[in-house]
Amino acid sequence: MKKFFAKLYIWVLLVILYAPLVFIAVFSFTESKVLGSWEGFSPNLYRNLLTGQMQGNASLLAAVKNTLLIAVIAAAVSTLLGTVAAIGIHNMKGRAKKTVSFLNNIPMINPDIITGVSLFLLFVFLHFSQGYTTVILAHITFCTPYVVLSVLPKLQQMNPNIYEAALDLGATPAQALRKVLIPQLKPGMVSGFILAFTMSLDDFAVTFFTRGTIGLDTLSTYIYTDARKGGLTPELRPLMTLIFLVILILLIIINVRQDRLQKQNENR
Repeated sequence: MKKFFAKLYIWVLLVILYAPLVFIAVFSFTESKVLGSWEGFSPNLYRNLLTGQMQGNASLLAAVKNTLLIAVIAAAVSTLLGTVAAIGIHNMKGRAKKTVSFLNNIPMINPDIITGVSLFLLFVFLHFSQGYTTVILAHITFCTPYVVLSVLPKLQQMNPNIYEAALDLGATPAQALRKVLIPQLKPGMVSGFILAFTMSLDDFAVTFFTRGTIGLDTLSTYIYTDARKGGLTPELRPLMTLIFLVILILLIIINVRQDRLQKQNENR
């Protein structure tokens, strides 16, 4: 009975988590403007989305473009900064290491709205013109700690003598970093990049407070504005479905590759 109820709990939890996604995917195949109202099967929403023949097309496509551009830049820069920061934290000793690690965890625990308001006040104080630059800087700020958290475990698992051995064999610190440390840290860096990209893609509060009044919209702020007008653009349903499918396929590919590598290592 314990096993039965444990499995039942897991399945109920999965249904609660994925039912909204399935609901959106199902109603992406009808042209009804109201979510939940079925007006017959039709792939026209997908056709409108892919061909750009939808109402409000320019603003929605611009929001998607802004979201992807900001997410890629923020994830790339935060991966670089987070990796360097993780190496620095790993090499610290005693109280200094604990203090910096503690400070790194605060932005992740801190509510997004507080981070957004704080950055907004900082940019106003520094007289920064709000727009792409401030949004990207804000996203780098809250993404970097996640990269640090992804890279640090790889540093702790790594043999500490490898880097010193490379230096003893004549490598410069830059060469040892590039040819020894980076390959060892690559899985953590990739995980950190994916996590940072996802966090940036999903963010609303920080973007809302740092985008200014120039009309810059990401997907989250576009949906918020669209909902305040009294409803959501129907083409958002196929867009959400496609995003979910892309992420699902990527996760399957990553997990399959990890399983193959693990089996190869076990066979050796």
